[in-house]
This record gives sequence, structure tokens and C-alpha cells, in this order.
Amino acid sequence: MKTPRASKRPLAPPPKLLQLVAGVLDDKKAEDVRILDVRAQSSITDYLVLATGTSEPHLRALRLELEKVLDGADVPILGVEKEEGSGWTVFDAFEVMVHLFTADSRARYRLELLWKDALDVPTSKLSKRTIPAPAAKSRAPRGKSRP
Repeated sequence: MKTPRASKRPLAPPPKLLQLVAGVLDDKKAEDVRILDVRAQSSITDYLVLATGTSEPHLRALRLELEKVLDGADVPILGVEKEEGSGWTVFDAFEVMVHLFTADSRARYRLELLWKDALDVPTSKLSKRTIPAPAAKSRAPRGKSRP
């Protein structure tokens, strides 16, 4: 018999994790980012993040940056499914699953239709991630220029 979801997971959404993921995807120019609240439909995750990369190298860049940022924030990644050339990469960070697609793969699998009863989480409600920008290098003043 299944345990009720409310006892397994907190009711509050994990906004910091969503903020990190959305920030990485925005920084790396992922397209058509959608966040779906699937707590009422799924027993394995709370949120799905769907994003499109422009090419296989772009998917790889998105994946590497997500791994780096999530690892740096001590977010446990339960698994990453990536098949080179498949056009689809999946990150499982327990509360959040991230699906990265090429445009063709996203159109083929149409996960938005599979999860059509999920609630959309507006990405505009997630502020930018708060990772400090690298310090600007200061230049030594240059000598006077010659006429």
C-alpha cells in the first residue's frame, strides 16, 4: 500500500532548486523553458523542468553547467540519463527532474501533453540565481598617450 504523498514530501516547493535550474538554463540560452508542478500527478518527483537546446553540443553545455552548479550547491543528483545523439537528457534531483531536448526530440516526445494536468510554474516568478559574479579585474592606469 502506498504512503500518502503528503507524509513523504514537504508541501512547500523547493524554490531555491528551481531558481538554480532556471538560472542555469537562462544563462546558457536554453529555449522554451517550462516548469510543471506535478506533485498531484507523480509519486517520484515534485517538479518537471523542460527545456530545449539548439543542438547536441548545446545540450551537452547545458548538462555540464547544470552538473557544475548543482554540485557546487550540494544538490544531490540521483542520476543523469544521457545518450549521445538521442536529443534528450534527463537529470533526477529528487524534487526536480530536468528534461533537456533538441527541438525535434521535444516535438516527438511531447511531455507537456503527457503532463497536461500539471500546473505551470511561471519562470518569471523565479528570480535570478544568486551566485556571485566573478570579480572584475582592475586595470592599472595606463601612461599618457602620445599625441
